[in-house]
Amino acid sequence: MVTTTRSTQTKAWAKAIAQPASEFPLTPLSVIAGQIPEGLRGSLYRNGPARLERGGMKMGHWFDGDGAILGVHFTEAGATGIYRYVQTAGYQAETAAGKLLYGNYGMTAPGPIWHQWQRPLKNAANTSVLALPDKLLALWEGGKPHALDLQTLETWGEDDLSKLSEGLTYSAHPKRDPKTGEIFNFGVSAGRNIILNVYKSDSTGKILKTAAVPLNGRIMIHDFVLAGPYLIFCLPPVEMQALPVLVGLSSFSDALVWRSQQPTQILVLDRENLSVVSQGEAEPWYQWHFGNGGVSADGMVTFDLVRYADFQTNQYLKEVATGQTHTPAKGTLWQVKLNPQTGKVTAMEEVVDRGCEFPVVSPFEVGQDWRYSYFSIHRPGVDFSQEPHGAIARYDYQTDTLTTANLEENRYPMEPIYAPDAQNGDRGWIITIVYDGNADTSEVWIFDADRLDTEPVCRLGLPKVIPFGFHGTWKPA
Repeated sequence: MVTTTRSTQTKAWAKAIAQPASEFPLTPLSVIAGQIPEGLRGSLYRNGPARLERGGMKMGHWFDGDGAILGVHFTEAGATGIYRYVQTAGYQAETAAGKLLYGNYGMTAPGPIWHQWQRPLKNAANTSVLALPDKLLALWEGGKPHALDLQTLETWGEDDLSKLSEGLTYSAHPKRDPKTGEIFNFGVSAGRNIILNVYKSDSTGKILKTAAVPLNGRIMIHDFVLAGPYLIFCLPPVEMQALPVLVGLSSFSDALVWRSQQPTQILVLDRENLSVVSQGEAEPWYQWHFGNGGVSADGMVTFDLVRYADFQTNQYLKEVATGQTHTPAKGTLWQVKLNPQTGKVTAMEEVVDRGCEFPVVSPFEVGQDWRYSYFSIHRPGVDFSQEPHGAIARYDYQTDTLTTANLEENRYPMEPIYAPDAQNGDRGWIITIVYDGNADTSEVWIFDADRLDTEPVCRLGLPKVIPFGFHGTWKPA
């Protein structure tokens, strides 16, 4: 019999999440190296789980951590940073009690089983952000968004965006059309039937139109694609065993089952009236995130995504919260071609075979043809089951070229964010938050988007460690 042992040595990356994060007020950020580009004017916002325990009790999954927002404001006077927890009702109640009270994605409520029935899931407000003209939304796909002040990050409370009635949720992956300013998003309702609720909003975030689309047993939908006149949803074969969740015997995460013999379902909607254009099926895969989508001259849709062979990625992400990962879950960048009138995938190709995640494009190119996709990526030669992404990269679809910014050992970047230059529309900057496991510090790194394989043009020190997060956005000044 062959036995294997797992290393119990603390990984450098695990120190970033070992303790609940500490807030800090609006603080001038010191320049460690280089200088802030003159054309970088605006605000970076990032969201992520910042507290994974309370009162000695550990949360069940990385997705369960309380959300905290990092804001970095760039002006002519320099850069300032601020970091604050989202003051959700659940966060405030647990702070007052000094212990965990609620269930969430990967955990049931502590205590007797009837606590599961008495207490709703806690809105962790920990996944992404949407910057609107007069407020910032902290997003968590299981509930309503929380509105915050754009400068101080003060929490104002839940926001229904004029049409989110009781029970409707708002996903963490809205898409904003760069030409019209329209914002598209969705939420999933689970009851007697599973419903995909789709929203069309104006540039202020106000929901103008909604549609309810019944789904065939699929509930795990995290992201979607805006591609020209279409909204495209890929529904992987993940189903929930509802009864254990309803009676409080299982968390939502533990009740999700991968059905390897079932297809991925494709759902294409018309972005104007939110009606169903087509439905199709494809081979099974799982994805958390799409990069972008566009429509070619012949009417065919092209989009890219980070594809996983199965749902083992959920187990890996559960392990992240413990600081010790061992489940292999490699996602790689794929490009898909789709006939939107039939919902049929006509071609699917792996374009980057290294493990990666969090694909993004320039905000000017969302929903249309694009050349570059940016993402986090594993460093060559690392054990991706035990190490998070240690670099960021750009893939050039025109030249089939991968350009990588290697941050060296024990440095871990978060999702890259594209910030257009305010003085030159053809130029942009890639901003990421880097945790340095060698020094146990966090920094803001700014790269020239066209020169990722050179040194960052600027590095800024942050006063506290920022735990690994999920998603962010850039708001121009």
